[in-house]
Amino acid sequence: MSLRQPNSLIRPLVRQLHPYVPGEQPKIKGLIKLNTNENPYPPSPHVLKTVKAAVDGRLRLYPNPTAERLREKLAKLHRCQPENLIVGNGSDELLALAVRALVEPSRLTPNTSRTTVQYFTPSYSLYPVLADIHGASRNAVPLCPDFDLPSLSELKRGRKWDFKAALTFVTTPNAPSGRGYSAQQLDGLCREQRGVVVLDEAYVDFAEANSLQLSFKHPHVLVARTFSKAYSLCFQRVGYFVGHPELIAALHKIRDSYNVNGLGQIAAEATLDDLAYYRANFQKINGTREWLSRELTKLGFRVLPSQTNFLLAKPPVFAAKVWLQRLRARKILVRWFSAPEVKDYLRITIGTEAEAAALVKAARAVLP
Repeated sequence: MSLRQPNSLIRPLVRQLHPYVPGEQPKIKGLIKLNTNENPYPPSPHVLKTVKAAVDGRLRLYPNPTAERLREKLAKLHRCQPENLIVGNGSDELLALAVRALVEPSRLTPNTSRTTVQYFTPSYSLYPVLADIHGASRNAVPLCPDFDLPSLSELKRGRKWDFKAALTFVTTPNAPSGRGYSAQQLDGLCREQRGVVVLDEAYVDFAEANSLQLSFKHPHVLVARTFSKAYSLCFQRVGYFVGHPELIAALHKIRDSYNVNGLGQIAAEATLDDLAYYRANFQKINGTREWLSRELTKLGFRVLPSQTNFLLAKPPVFAAKVWLQRLRARKILVRWFSAPEVKDYLRITIGTEAEAAALVKAARAVLP
């Protein structure tokens, strides 16, 4: 019998990791799921028809390794070249590739900016996990109390911001606050950074503006987009980066050989053929967002302005974690984070009009 203990065979770095925790995927029937920022409306009929038609003998074949047709369509949409684009297994894969391609592990070159993954906090909780997996240094810099970006003068003055960090992530619009940032703000920050900046625009389709042009203006800026949040394709996992061809080529070198499944590519291509359907849904979701914000405010919630498909709201009377439990008891599932900056808030995905009304009804029932 072997005396080896499995735990002793795992790298110390991996043993110490705290993995990313996704939102709950409920197993109880009847729950209204407002916790993972999914689009409440299905893909367009055209997309569903196209995907169903592709379930044939092609399933035995490998998909196109570079998502060539999808990249060509995206290039036409964004008025760039296919060489400016890489498609990933969700944008999460591309965020991970950026860390692997652009950041040195701390053990190789300790105490230098080349080992640093930098991000604002609170923001997407995957960023520190990716840094830890890679053995990189983390530099988490607080946002302003209202979740705005600090000014350049503030960053230079005393926020421990590293303008030479190898890789900087900026979630725009921000999650979990929902706050939008102007292209002017982001342009100023990008101009000052010496390392690569990833502008993570997962929620940008619900915002008033985007910063895609910064990926063409600055050779060290990448913009991340996804088909999950706005385009109802979470199940298929398709995301992409836009940026300078040299950065994109570096990421291509280290991605998996067939990293995006064929049905996902087909679904994303069909989505780009039917953008009018999705843009109508964006307007519908934004309308529900404004209605829900007003109704929760009437109930005593402090609701932050949002440029996303979710709201961050501080509930009245009870602690946010208590609200999480009491809403769940009424079959409404929302998200609560334990981080100090947001522990007093709930993050609420914008569902259908009926789901939003059910949330308001449940909130009234929770109040004493």
